[in-house]
Amino acid sequence: MKRNAPLISFFVFCFGVFIAIAEGQAPAATYNLTLEDAVKVAFKNNKDIQIKEQEAAAVKAAILEARSAFLPQLNASFSYDHSGSVMSLSATPTAKKDIGIFTGYRNDNKMGVELDQIIYNGGANTANLRQKQVQFDAQMETLRAQKLITEFEVKRLYYGLLLAQETERIAQNLLDQAKAHYEEVKKKYEQGTASRFDSLQSSVQVSKLEPEFIKAKSAVELIDAELKKLLGLKMPDNLTLKDSFAYNRIEIKEDEFLKSAYLDNPEMKLVALGVDINKWSIEMARSGNKPQINAQIGTNYRSNDVGDMINTRHNNWQAGIAVSVPIFDGFSTKAKVDAAKARYTGAKLQKDNLGEEIAVDIRKACLDLQKAQSVIDSQRDSVGEAKEALKIAEVRFDNGEGTNLDVLDAQVSLSQVEKNLSEGIFDYLMAGAYLDQTIGKSMIEGDR
Repeated sequence: MKRNAPLISFFVFCFGVFIAIAEGQAPAATYNLTLEDAVKVAFKNNKDIQIKEQEAAAVKAAILEARSAFLPQLNASFSYDHSGSVMSLSATPTAKKDIGIFTGYRNDNKMGVELDQIIYNGGANTANLRQKQVQFDAQMETLRAQKLITEFEVKRLYYGLLLAQETERIAQNLLDQAKAHYEEVKKKYEQGTASRFDSLQSSVQVSKLEPEFIKAKSAVELIDAELKKLLGLKMPDNLTLKDSFAYNRIEIKEDEFLKSAYLDNPEMKLVALGVDINKWSIEMARSGNKPQINAQIGTNYRSNDVGDMINTRHNNWQAGIAVSVPIFDGFSTKAKVDAAKARYTGAKLQKDNLGEEIAVDIRKACLDLQKAQSVIDSQRDSVGEAKEALKIAEVRFDNGEGTNLDVLDAQVSLSQVEKNLSEGIFDYLMAGAYLDQTIGKSMIEGDR
């Protein structure tokens, strides 16, 4: 029995996994992701991106539909009609055509093929095709804009989780320091070298810090859940961030950032494409007062006997061309042209207005970078000073030269400086992420 124990355990494990999968509770997966990995996962799973991709596919199909207007339309037809009587005409036996194909039959069977071709319709088809092509470009920019939004959200939560983990570490260290100090003071009190007030004060400090640590831990779990949701992962999955909580300094070149934004910002490209779309709308509207030229050619077979249709006696053909010149349409075309021109002018104004908004966004990003860098610079050196101050306070207290409050204050000051530094790094990272989104820069190759 003992020899079969490992085999039995294996089968029990497999059965448990099978049951879990059957109940929709598959074993939790483990993900070790860099920021770039996380962005790629979000691009793959994000529903908003998938919707934009389908919308782009629909517009691409509309281009094919617009191209079809330049090609001839070929139609085949078959019909049957029964008449009570038809006009009777005599025909010589040697006639090449059955006279019935001109007058009809009581049992009238018709079968034919017809080719229609638009030769000129005032340029409406050309304008429609160009407009659909521009709309496809606009839809692709809309997709890129959605990806940049998603990437920014991934960065916000990824950096936010790193910050929350750092805050949890700081809170844990502070709580551990407070507990260790309390144990030290407790011993001193028992030895008679510290007062009961010092002991109570240290105990209360531990009690005050424990809720802060619990809050920090809860914040980690909450942001972890939000990031999993954004990435399309399951809540039981284990997510580990591979990137460290650090930043690379960005050289601030506001003019270059602004030029890049004008060239690559998807919103800027969208309004520019919107100008082109409305320009072609004007051309489509103008086609309403231009000539329309259509050509048609066809052949058909007509007989009272379906089995005797396909022969020269029952065949006829026709060809023609139709020209239509609009003379007066009640000012309908003029109204359409005026409306299209108004939308065109509005699109150009929107482009100018967006350019000003982007300039403000670039300035904001640069100011945020400078402000965050100032905080980092001021707090980075203070961390070392705060650590040294804590050591001095602990030594002075051990030697009876300092107070218990000095140690507690030094512990809190160190944790506060570390929090300020970590928040400064987070603000710098987010300012960089906002700058990238504004200038249309993605960290994923091919989506820049």
